[in-house]
Amino acid sequence: MSLESSSESSSKIADVSHQAHVSPHDRERSAPTPWLLIGAVFGLALLMREFVPLNTDVSWLLVVGERMLDGQHLYGDIIEINPPMAAFAYLPGVALGRLLDVDPRHVIDIQLLLLAVASLYAVSRIVRLSPAWAQANWGPFAVWAAAVVTLLPMHVFGQREHMATLTFLPALAVYALRSDRLSVPLWAILIAGLGAGITLAFKPFFAVPVALCMLASAVRARSWLVLFAPENIIAGVLVATVSIGTYLLYPEYFTVTYPLVRDTYLSWSMPLSVIFLNAASLLFAVAMLSVLLTTWGRTPDSLLIAAVLAAGGFAISFFLQRRGWAYHSYPMVAVATLAMGYTLLVAGDAPSRRRLGLAAPLILAATFLFGAQWFNGNVYVGPVRQAIEGLMPHPRILVLSGEAAIGHPLVRDVGGVWVSRQENLWLRVFGRLTREKTSVDAATAARLNDYLALERKWLIEDFRKLPPDIVLVDNLRDGWGDWVRADAELSQLLKPYSLVRSVEGIDILRRTE
Repeated sequence: MSLESSSESSSKIADVSHQAHVSPHDRERSAPTPWLLIGAVFGLALLMREFVPLNTDVSWLLVVGERMLDGQHLYGDIIEINPPMAAFAYLPGVALGRLLDVDPRHVIDIQLLLLAVASLYAVSRIVRLSPAWAQANWGPFAVWAAAVVTLLPMHVFGQREHMATLTFLPALAVYALRSDRLSVPLWAILIAGLGAGITLAFKPFFAVPVALCMLASAVRARSWLVLFAPENIIAGVLVATVSIGTYLLYPEYFTVTYPLVRDTYLSWSMPLSVIFLNAASLLFAVAMLSVLLTTWGRTPDSLLIAAVLAAGGFAISFFLQRRGWAYHSYPMVAVATLAMGYTLLVAGDAPSRRRLGLAAPLILAATFLFGAQWFNGNVYVGPVRQAIEGLMPHPRILVLSGEAAIGHPLVRDVGGVWVSRQENLWLRVFGRLTREKTSVDAATAARLNDYLALERKWLIEDFRKLPPDIVLVDNLRDGWGDWVRADAELSQLLKPYSLVRSVEGIDILRRTE
């Protein structure tokens, strides 16, 4: 063998030896495909914000934020059904939008996408603190995770449940490290603690997944001291601070708003078939069955256990809310599909992945498309926007209806001004449902009547304070036109208005005087 041939062989052997010592992490960093696909996912998510309508509740909470910046008081000048965290979550985006003179909806979109980037990056850094997970090939799963948190939400993008899921994911990864008794650096503790605290501050129902993950970490670590890990203390302090701040700064939430919510919204439930037999339950079942079949005969790792428990906890919180609404189910579906993706793309051994073959991507694609369809549902109200766009610039709009989707995001789409202090006239609707679905005694009936009188009083005050240019009267749901005609004072307020046209049972009235 010549010296040149021997040198070439030695070089090839050295290259092979070097490749054998390159970690999957380094290969992922050098491979452009996952990063290009992740970038494409986020680019598509940004593009979709121009085509998917703004969520009704998000649009209303942007109005709330704008009014708060104008000096109006939450639960006084503004009646919001949720605790203050719902409004404050959007307030920075609204303030930045005002500073930049752009519609805050665009700021919120960017804010959510940046939060998704930060959440997924934090999770990727945290899981690599484990020697076992540091050797895994995370590229395909990273693309899947990016799609789940940015594309899957569709019409519920930007909802509080979407935010709460993103803030919770780094804490889930830390709980998995605690289960394996691994050390957690300070930066990860802070991110996990703040994230879990923010998630809990959105809704008390979210205590279920957090508690399940904490308990599982303590049991698997065989130490109850894990329950008092610093990230849990940080989360507890944050929740306590938010609760005390709400009591001190917004006492009206407890004295005015919560009694209304308790007696008219929390008092009734949707039928069990609506709560349990829906697309979200099917998606959750498919994801959990996929996890079970893929891991059959093997011991699941701590990260998968934490994800499954979190998904189960979010499922319990979804069912406890007793509504069956799509946006309530997003945390449950998102974490369940992340667990499924982790099982099919990362955690499964090579033989099991070979057995699945093309079945794995087909299962993931079918689940994703079905979930996207579920989250893209919206209330159809007809071409109301097209009917009022040309009537006048920046109209002041009042909607007489219990359907929030009529007014939002309509008022923002036409550059209008919202007149009412409420998102919609929900007390009359929820009061009717309370009477229909529960047993109402004399004392409760009296309270419901008082609430109806209070809502009518608010409506008249708002009407006189800022007379609307356009009034939309919903005759399709709950007979709002008949209700107005039966009320002498409301009928008098509507005398200066004439009917422009009716769209899908909604009368469009314009001020003529």
